[in-house]
Amino acid sequence: MASKKGVRLIITLECTECRSNPDKRSAGVSRYTTSKNRRNTTARLELKKFCSHCNKHSVHKEIK
Repeated sequence: MASKKGVRLIITLECTECRSNPDKRSAGVSRYTTSKNRRNTTARLELKKFCSHCNKHSVHKEIK
């Protein structure tokens, strides 16, 4: 069976402050999964989400 390559991709968003800040509340990196339309949004996605490790809302960027 051949599978179609759809327009929507499943991507992973990772907290930018957890990666760069060693003085955070707990160890680890906050990650979310979501989907995006590859035709409409070709650039990497950046959303403000809640990070449970930083205990605040911070920018989450799309990782590969």
